[in-house]
Amino acid sequence: MEPKWLSWAKEIQGIAQTGLTYAKDVYDIERYEALRELSVDIMAHYTYESKERIRLSFAGEDGYATPKVDIRGVIFRDNKILLVREKLDGKWALPGGWADIGLSPSEVAVKEIAEESGFKAEAVRLLAVLDKKFHHHPPEPYHVYKMFILCRITGGEAAGGVETSETGFFAEDELPELSEERNTAGQLHMAFQYLHNPEKAVILD
Repeated sequence: MEPKWLSWAKEIQGIAQTGLTYAKDVYDIERYEALRELSVDIMAHYTYESKERIRLSFAGEDGYATPKVDIRGVIFRDNKILLVREKLDGKWALPGGWADIGLSPSEVAVKEIAEESGFKAEAVRLLAVLDKKFHHHPPEPYHVYKMFILCRITGGEAAGGVETSETGFFAEDELPELSEERNTAGQLHMAFQYLHNPEKAVILD
């Protein structure tokens, strides 16, 4: 579970963002702006990031506040799972990223696999929709839903990408150091459950 301070900061930010979207009264707008600044103060106190950076990345969005969606493609070959090495931290993750406007979840998974691993793929089925707050990820300012989509390779060859430097297949008992911001060991073990039991139902939360 995520720290309470992070839950509070995100909830306050969500209330402020939605309030600023619909408020008409000048006093209500001032109150929502004060709430937003309070959420920035909480994040700055616990993360030691500058308030300016937090305002840009965390408290700079408009419109009704909704969770972000992170989509990960899951591919198995010879009982091993496809992972890519992230340039940002040098650790390994399932290919994936933020959902793109105009693309379906399956289309995002296929696109991310191609861009990050070099493989062409097609989507097969949804494996899981998880709320990131229930899993052991490092704290972050966004409320994130993670979608895991099983895919199969249809062509291409292993290659790095703009954000990745290396591609590899790993057995369940030989996983490399993982980029836990993107996926946890528990989530990869969950994915392997579908390799062993293809009829397993979709996991929620």
